[in-house]
Amino acid sequence: MTALTLSTSAAPGLRADAIVIGVAKGTKGPVVAPGAEAVDKAYDGKLAGVLETLGASGAEGELTKLPAPADFKAPLVVAVGLGAESDAKDETDGFGADALRKAAGVAARALAGTKKAAFALPVDGPGAVGAIAEGVLLGAYAFDAYKEAANGSAKGKNGKAPLAEAALLGGKPRDAAHKSAVARAVAVCEELNRARDLINTPPNDLTPAIFAGIAQTAAKEHGLKVQVLDDKALVKGGYGGILGVGGGSAATPRLVKLTYKHPKADKHLAFVGKGITYDSGGISLKPAGHNETMKCDMSGAAAVFAAVVAAARLGLEVNVTGWLALAENMPSGSAVRPGDVLRMYSGKTVEVLNTDAEGRLVLADALWAASLEKPDAIVDVATLTGAMMLALGSRTFGVMANDDAFRSALHEAAEEVGEPAWPMPLPEHLRKGMESQVADIANMGERMGGGLVAGLFLREFVGEGITWAHLDIAGPAFNEGGAFGYTPKGGTGSAVRTLVRLAEQTASGDLG
Repeated sequence: MTALTLSTSAAPGLRADAIVIGVAKGTKGPVVAPGAEAVDKAYDGKLAGVLETLGASGAEGELTKLPAPADFKAPLVVAVGLGAESDAKDETDGFGADALRKAAGVAARALAGTKKAAFALPVDGPGAVGAIAEGVLLGAYAFDAYKEAANGSAKGKNGKAPLAEAALLGGKPRDAAHKSAVARAVAVCEELNRARDLINTPPNDLTPAIFAGIAQTAAKEHGLKVQVLDDKALVKGGYGGILGVGGGSAATPRLVKLTYKHPKADKHLAFVGKGITYDSGGISLKPAGHNETMKCDMSGAAAVFAAVVAAARLGLEVNVTGWLALAENMPSGSAVRPGDVLRMYSGKTVEVLNTDAEGRLVLADALWAASLEKPDAIVDVATLTGAMMLALGSRTFGVMANDDAFRSALHEAAEEVGEPAWPMPLPEHLRKGMESQVADIANMGERMGGGLVAGLFLREFVGEGITWAHLDIAGPAFNEGGAFGYTPKGGTGSAVRTLVRLAEQTASGDLG
């Protein structure tokens, strides 16, 4: 991962391959952002005009390269758009955290193959330092484990190593708050990028057992307790949902419990992640064109895994338990069939009307297991429904909850860290559609509002009196389009930062 340093050096004298500056979109043209004063001075105060001549406007995501002045030790200046000046600034008149994150991410990605870049973006405190650091680390991400270059042979035509080092100008190397902001960014982004790696890994190399093994290794490294229930233990425990979904695959299911405990903590959060390492749809087979990206159906479990490890690395004063419900959904003679009835870990029975509505089945068992520990709150994360993508698009996840205040808090936490989210209801009238003649509940209901139906189903398996929320990340979990901001093509690590922020708020007492 890109190495980060804090530097008070002036841009002209810094040895680097490029100097990154910010440009905002003003009402009369591009505006050079604070942090680039020395660069602007070297262009006789006319840098904004030069950029405008080159076609730059300061729009978000825009990137313009130009030769550095002759007396600079860096040969290149990279101007990156911060967006409309009024939109990019927050209420303190400083540039907002996500505008800085996105700009740093765009620049870091564009500088792949570069050894060192200096980021002269606006810094008005540790918050800005942390945002720029996150943008660099997330924007520089690349998944090349299966490329020839990663195995030591010559790089392909477009193969470039990620940016090796980033110096954050304006950051104070001896300032405790600035150093802490960078350390936090490194811990969170390393784990988020690990989640991205897991999501991008082909399903033949990430079975439930392999995923569980990775969790065990990480737990040992970071001082977490880990418990793995294999298929035999799941049978003994009566986890009918996970067993039913995983029954059609030669790769047997797992339930992984990761536990982080702080000696002074008096609050306990439980995170539950859907971990379908490949989803064919089972007997209710997905149509052609819908299978190719189904390695990403374990994004919820990857997010939970990353968040628990990040909480441990940050030493947060809160207890966090992560539950990874891992299975592969395949069609075979032993697969669950439409019409089958499963007895869940909670004791409730579920009539399976569609085997492609499998995520809610594995989550139901894990939610009940989490409930038995009586945590203060449970949050589950899942690429659960295509309906949520129809409702909110490909960049926004839905937030449902059995408590309005908790739903609002999660929505605000997501927006604060730059993860677009939207609160969604749980309409009681939709519950009737899941009534079954043969079981306590069916795993399908009305087609319209399918994402909300799934949330109502999950609510049935949350223990009485426990605060719970459901994040449906089906849209933003896997980016099939081009990279943007600090978001790469492929696995994104959606919801990791929201979960970490929730844990931080709980630890500090800022959350009820």
